[in-house]
Amino acid sequence: MNYTETLDYLFSSMPSFQQVGGNAYKPGLERITEFCRMIGNPQRSYFVIHVAGTNGKGSVSNMLAAVLQQAGYQTGLFTSPHLTDFRERIRVNGEMIPKQKVVNFVDRYKTEMEHLQLSFFEMTTAMAFDYFAQSDVEVAVIETGLGGRLDATNIVQPLISVITNIGLEHTEYLGNSLPKIAREKGGIIKKCTPVVVGEKNSSYNLVLEEIASDLRSELIYANEAFRLGECHYNEDKQVVTMMRTRDNYPYQVRLDLLGEYQRQNLATAATVLDKLHESSPLSISRRAFVEGVREVSKLTSFRGRWQVISREPMVVCDTGHNEHGLTEVAKQLNVRTNSGKLVAIMGFCDDKEFDKMLDLMPKDAHYIFTQASIRRAASLDKIAAVATSLSLDFEVAPTIAEALAKAQSQLSAEDMLFIGGSTFVVAEALDII
Repeated sequence: MNYTETLDYLFSSMPSFQQVGGNAYKPGLERITEFCRMIGNPQRSYFVIHVAGTNGKGSVSNMLAAVLQQAGYQTGLFTSPHLTDFRERIRVNGEMIPKQKVVNFVDRYKTEMEHLQLSFFEMTTAMAFDYFAQSDVEVAVIETGLGGRLDATNIVQPLISVITNIGLEHTEYLGNSLPKIAREKGGIIKKCTPVVVGEKNSSYNLVLEEIASDLRSELIYANEAFRLGECHYNEDKQVVTMMRTRDNYPYQVRLDLLGEYQRQNLATAATVLDKLHESSPLSISRRAFVEGVREVSKLTSFRGRWQVISREPMVVCDTGHNEHGLTEVAKQLNVRTNSGKLVAIMGFCDDKEFDKMLDLMPKDAHYIFTQASIRRAASLDKIAAVATSLSLDFEVAPTIAEALAKAQSQLSAEDMLFIGGSTFVVAEALDII
């Protein structure tokens, strides 16, 4: 098979959560454990940082990978979902896995994967583990897919575990309360292995602390390890002042990720890297940290998080796709500084509570609702009904291309266009733009 045929095979024979939602979810570690044993347990060939959380885990993972690259380590990065190219999920020092490597892996292990009935995500996880071993990766940043305890990535033995935050999402699989979801995500905590939690929250602290205590693992809250101080924008960077609390050591860093919610993600990444430098075989200098976070997008090709596409008019996209994540996006939109009107192109997946998501958004915006080209897309009739109940000013466009054309006809240089609501809407829009 060539690369196109290989992708067609993967997406047709092993449905992805990205494409079909819950029907692709296959919890449990038996299949991935057996398959990785068959291919030589490549995930044991390098140090691992394991990252879970409801929101922010992709941003934290990319920050960690960028700094590790700057520190001189051959660095693997496994994230999901992808925006426009499957190979975005698997990178070494910012470079995507070559197409031929994808083809070779499937050709070699197709029979075994079919025999074990691996899910799409299990196959992708194993491919990443194997490619990192082939590439002489020294440290890999591995992001969970869904949850943690039963996630396919949870066969790794990390140097450190990371839980960015916990919100209500995928409740049909992870539980219908924050403590229940915390127990699932806390399943990545390993015996005698430190864990960093990005956001302390009384709704789930005790659950995570209990798991860590039972496993004799140190638990560190990022918002206690680093205090955020003054923050402002300077050209195309955020300037963030932080204080390390254990010794009152000050940091002032320039971060190229522009969403204000990235400041807490930065504190989480800083806490992880500080702990690794203090008590692991890795050596991560302050210079590597400062230079790494200054160029995250360049070093890891990270896209889609408060990504500024143009400035006159201001065009921004963000992949926040649940109530917890969109809360932070909406805050930034509500305090926007541009003098003109706000137009928002938005679409949603049908399995999301987009009524709650839309209720967070600015009431003074003009909305153009649309659909991504996936089976999971919420219908325009459903979205329109919610928007009407919220008294939003809106119109609809059947495709993202038509939505962009409608927006373009309405925008002046002083206006702002926001694109979001779904990872898939952002991905298609970026392709078109």
